[in-house]
Amino acid sequence: MSDEITGKSPEAGAVAPQAAASAEASATPARGPRPAGSGGPRPAAGPGGRGKFFRRKKVCKFCTEKIDAIPYRDVRLLQGFVAERGKIVPRRLTGVCTTHQRRLTRAIKQARNIALLPFATRH
Repeated sequence: MSDEITGKSPEAGAVAPQAAASAEASATPARGPRPAGSGGPRPAAGPGGRGKFFRRKKVCKFCTEKIDAIPYRDVRLLQGFVAERGKIVPRRLTGVCTTHQRRLTRAIKQARNIALLPFATRH
């Protein structure tokens, strides 16, 4: 009744103190620093040890076996670095170092050119 006397309606007037507080809380900026616990590395496995598998660092096969020259005639060796479809497997999957990957690529291409390895397989 007092609203009718003063001429102010509740919708057009000032917002209640509780509503103003909740409006300020929801209006926090979406950008800015993230909370400390989000987006970081995942925690290690617990006492049961059933966490993610441990990924070993890949070591170059040719460096460990001290192979300098990669023969293009060794088809068995080269087939391990060629996928089913005939693509050369990248370093990040095989673990071969950069210099040996270049030599390996050259050897695979030579073997393809003299028909020891297929360029691609039929699908």
